Amino acid sequence: MSRFAFLGWALLPFLAAATLGRSNIALEDTTASCPQKVLADDYGVTCENIAKSVSPASQVFYPGSPEFDADISHWANSSSQVSACSVEPGTPQDVAHILRELASTHTPFAVKGGGHATNPEFSSTPGVHISMVRFNNIIIHEDLKTVEIGAGLTWTDVYAYLVPKVSMLWEAVWVLSAWPAILWEETYPLHFAGYSWKTSQYGLTADTVTEFELVLPNGEIKVVTEADEDLWFALKGGFNNYGIVTKLTVKSHKQTDVWGASLFFGEALADAAQATFTKFLEQPHDHKAGQLGEFLYSNGSVSLGLTLFYDGPEPPEGLYDELLSLPSTSKFIVKGSFTDFVSTQFFPTYERIYFDGIPILRYTEAIMKALANETKFWGERLSKYDESVLLVYTLDPFELDFFSHGGPSAFPPDRSRVVFPSGICYGWNDKSADQYMLDAMHRSAASVLAAGIEDGQDLTNAAPYVNYALFGTPLERIYGEHLQRLREIRQRYDPGVSWSEQAGGSSECVCVDEASRRSACSGVPDHRSVL
Repeated sequence: MSRFAFLGWALLPFLAAATLGRSNIALEDTTASCPQKVLADDYGVTCENIAKSVSPASQVFYPGSPEFDADISHWANSSSQVSACSVEPGTPQDVAHILRELASTHTPFAVKGGGHATNPEFSSTPGVHISMVRFNNIIIHEDLKTVEIGAGLTWTDVYAYLVPKVSMLWEAVWVLSAWPAILWEETYPLHFAGYSWKTSQYGLTADTVTEFELVLPNGEIKVVTEADEDLWFALKGGFNNYGIVTKLTVKSHKQTDVWGASLFFGEALADAAQATFTKFLEQPHDHKAGQLGEFLYSNGSVSLGLTLFYDGPEPPEGLYDELLSLPSTSKFIVKGSFTDFVSTQFFPTYERIYFDGIPILRYTEAIMKALANETKFWGERLSKYDESVLLVYTLDPFELDFFSHGGPSAFPPDRSRVVFPSGICYGWNDKSADQYMLDAMHRSAASVLAAGIEDGQDLTNAAPYVNYALFGTPLERIYGEHLQRLREIRQRYDPGVSWSEQAGGSSECVCVDEASRRSACSGVPDHRSVL
């Protein structure tokens, strides 16, 4: 989850996750080869077995039906595959039954929540595609302090239900704010970290959870709370190694009206705005304030977009005055509900989208210049391969104590160290440009990281945000010293490694070794060093 806000308010020809979401990260040691073939014809048999055995609350769909198309679809088509069938489980018991059937037949599968994963095959498969769409209940507890939320919902669903019911909203992460229709990460339950407009006040989304309802790889249904130390730790950012969450309970907080502003600066105005924003970020601010900056390349030009937020009807006098007084190409201010604020943001349709994460400790003048330069340099070059290309480089600042709101979790690997989750997003339409985009993203992220190190920032072991991380990012970079513990927990709850063998997508075989599976089995090169 994240708050990539892509300034839909601004005069942009283009312009989000929840988020980003990844499902296909295994924690296996890369010592095994690909031991077992699974024939494509067998997938249909598995589909039939599931259809015959699930309860009436669940249903299996096949290619050609509208339900199937909706189940396998993603926000970016580059993340989708055509599966043998899709299944919409309606109860945790049916999820358990489906997982047992998949394990017994060694059929590859994927789990999809909201559909915003942008890493290929992280939540898609040629086998059985599990859609969580029927887990859509919302229950407000009587004390109004917690809310139960089904894992198939989107943030739009959650807020549309809560706002008319009570004058409060759940202060969790608005997943990729530009995409209000997207809530959960792909196999949402398997990754839960998250940043939002309220992170400075309440921490990560994971810090607001009080309970998970989890179906383990062996089919056991378990309610996970803080008392379950290992699973509690692992589910908060640990991806697809521990089962499927069907429901979670989160803290809620009363919500007032909010204030927001979107400022857009064309190329001629961007330098002055960049300097003023850099100066602004050097000072601490009210924890109710939030800011997001985005360097953008679209239609041959570079621009800067700023989103300003205050968790109250009006910001304190003087907070944003200097930024609001800057000459801008466009300016838009909204005052109203939190949903009013988010609904003004949007992202255009792109067939193909990749994300990557860049850890940043401070947004200095050097970092700002590096982000601006990368946006222009790669925008001009990549537009030769697809004129529609969009590049977005984000600045995601928070107050410096934002990790203090929660306890140990799979991500981040070190809460004593403040790391801002900057990100890169490329959107394009021509599939033939995929490798150019991938190579550019790798090189650009490395260039910004090098600029940060040259600026005196200790980024050698800084973790990129797990939801932004591009396939190919070594797990050691994301999880640091937590990686060994995560492997041990996975081994305890899935000793036969059936889950990590089969979760995600593969076209010909199932491998214990994730790196071998993605390269040898699926035909998609794996750039992630999975151990």
